Amino acid sequence: MTTVLNKALYTAEATTKGGRDGHGRSSDGILDLDIRPPVEMGGAGGGTNPEQLFALGYSACYQSAMAVVARRMGVDTGDSEVTGRVTIGTIGNGGFGLAVELDVHIPGVDEATAQKIADAAHEVCPYSNATRGNIEVTLKVV
Repeated sequence: MTTVLNKALYTAEATTKGGRDGHGRSSDGILDLDIRPPVEMGGAGGGTNPEQLFALGYSACYQSAMAVVARRMGVDTGDSEVTGRVTIGTIGNGGFGLAVELDVHIPGVDEATAQKIADAAHEVCPYSNATRGNIEVTLKVV
């Protein structure tokens, strides 16, 4: 099922030249960085890679979704942290795929409540909605 936007709120734009061994820049110039394959994938390292950018974007967006659902529940998540891990690997058809793990830490909140917040945020987060049914996403309350 395709998600259709009711109302566009913002559009990000970035241009890359050279793919995984190139350079990328956002249209506003705030992001302007070298992209390099990691050593683990046979590259030289020395730059960021698409998986790091995806992990950062997903964890930031997910943490904001947690704040929204926690506020509705009357819970403060101001000191929370979300660590995103994006793994790239091979898939059955000779192509490549991704898997995501999100580690959620909410100090001062019991595990059951933290799990409720984590699960509810997964329903609200745009990254979760975009990836649902396409890649494995694991939520861990730590």
